[in-house]
Amino acid sequence: MGRYAIRRILLLIPTMLAVYTISFILIHATPGGPFDTGDKPLSAEQLAALNKAYGLDKPLWRQYTDYLWKVLHGDFGPSLVQRGRNVTDIFHDFLPVSIKLGMMAIVVAAIVGLIAGTISAVKQNTFLDYFATFGAIFGISAPSYVVASLLILLFANVLHLLPTGGWNGIFSKQALIPAFALALGPAAVLARYTRASLLDVLRQDYIRTARAKGLDERGTIIRHGLRNALIPVVTVMGLSFANVITGSFFIETTCNVPGIGRYFVKSVNGRDYSVMFATVLLFAAIIAVMNLVVDLLYGLLDPRIAYE
Repeated sequence: MGRYAIRRILLLIPTMLAVYTISFILIHATPGGPFDTGDKPLSAEQLAALNKAYGLDKPLWRQYTDYLWKVLHGDFGPSLVQRGRNVTDIFHDFLPVSIKLGMMAIVVAAIVGLIAGTISAVKQNTFLDYFATFGAIFGISAPSYVVASLLILLFANVLHLLPTGGWNGIFSKQALIPAFALALGPAAVLARYTRASLLDVLRQDYIRTARAKGLDERGTIIRHGLRNALIPVVTVMGLSFANVITGSFFIETTCNVPGIGRYFVKSVNGRDYSVMFATVLLFAAIIAVMNLVVDLLYGLLDPRIAYE
């Protein structure tokens, strides 16, 4: 497993380079610039001075190599919109909020998805199965920002039980709506895959053998059924969890959560190249690492899988 992990880690280098290159091309191909969004238009002399100060007057290939060299040394450069602040300071302020919200959504999605999928498989063709299936279909079909809007309308505007937005930590009322809205989609996907996988496993011969030996139903399902059923589910789980971390743009904007996703939307509107680059690279690294973790978990769940 060690050699396999090293090979996969080395494979991250060309992957991240490709992400950097595509992001660089797309960002610089977008019309406008970071100094075109102010209330008052700047003169040609002021624009030339700002472009020179931030190195935007250099040829594109030179900007590409210069910024890549800085990124390799852990320097994502200064913010082009918030003068006097660099990207590291911005990440220090906003990234922890997104991580806390994402981890809270991940826990909710994993618990709800696995429990609902397991109950739906064990109680197949019953009311519980139909109810869980309906909830999963709704969670998959409804976009997260629509779910967040509905939750705000119901619990904040109608019932007056929760605030409409803001952030005061993961244990505050403000975190409930964005966390559940962000977790519903992944929970629905996990429930569907868990149900399908567990139904297939429960029909295997070794499950019938375990029951014939007199093992209790709960122990048979958890020890012999659920563990083997999680092998295909882990793949979806890893991708879903990565999407929870990286897909919080709409939720943070809708619920007014001061996270990096909401700030990324602001940086796109302001053409803040440094923040856009750093955020894209960070989210790409999270997705790549989650894929690596999923591949390594296969061997732990199924000893028959060999990496060498």
